[in-house]
Amino acid sequence: MTSKLSLESLRRTEDPKWIREIITPEGIPVRFTLARAGDRAGAFLLDCLIQFGLLIAVWMAVFFGIGSASGTWLTAIIVILSFLLRHFYFVFFEVRWQGATPGKRKVGIRVIDARGGQLETSAVLARNLIRELEVWTSLQFLLARQLLWPNAPAWASVIAAAWGVVFLFFPLFNKDRLRIGDMIAGTRVVLQPKVVLVPDLVDEAKAAPPWVNPLTAQTFTFTDEQLSIYGIYELQVLEALLRSDSANVGHYDALRTVCDKVRMKIRYEGEIRDVDRFLRDFYAAQRAHLEKKMVFGQRREDKFARK
Repeated sequence: MTSKLSLESLRRTEDPKWIREIITPEGIPVRFTLARAGDRAGAFLLDCLIQFGLLIAVWMAVFFGIGSASGTWLTAIIVILSFLLRHFYFVFFEVRWQGATPGKRKVGIRVIDARGGQLETSAVLARNLIRELEVWTSLQFLLARQLLWPNAPAWASVIAAAWGVVFLFFPLFNKDRLRIGDMIAGTRVVLQPKVVLVPDLVDEAKAAPPWVNPLTAQTFTFTDEQLSIYGIYELQVLEALLRSDSANVGHYDALRTVCDKVRMKIRYEGEIRDVDRFLRDFYAAQRAHLEKKMVFGQRREDKFARK
């Protein structure tokens, strides 16, 4: 199975200016690539188009359902729906889809916790409610000034425009390209690579090294309950560790640290004499478990996703 990463994604991943590293709660260093301004703008535009389409669809349904005579009802429904879409569309999808919205999925980006932990609902709420100040307040005033402030002076429009420009270009003045909402919520928007489950690493996991006696080699098996704890993200992190250069100083210490974390998390009670073999067997079993689930449409992105 080959990688599905686009050439553009590969090019951006190689640019060190956009690469960041965080330490997960398991003590594993993980690298990710920040989303560019164009990625984020494109995703936001797609989501706004989807919201507008939903608003038009509901308007038409209500219009043909209760008739044009009920103009007051129609206006009230549109206002309420517009409010709900503006405030909770992003929150709903980012909570349900682990940091992604339809627009973000299409572009290939997602929101993550800046500390490598679970993306909390409170953080999603914070980053999206701040968007009201960043985008919608100034935009509403510019497009509907007479409704919000009848006979408003000209300088009010200038202030509203300046307000919008400041927040629009704010990400250009910090190295991580953060919105105010990201800074308050402690989140980052990063590229979401395609799922890559490399089969040759599974083959390596099944084959014992030539210096190991197959009669005395230690093998490990795991229950479905143990394999249901982790998801695709953790599998990719483990794959990167197993593929790292074993000659590097500290490689075995990293294996031992991850082994202890995994053992504690899945509550493995057996003896572990061969740390590398334990992790490779766990990788092979975990990959097979996830692929089996995906056949039936059950995709588990990470350990925080709902089972």
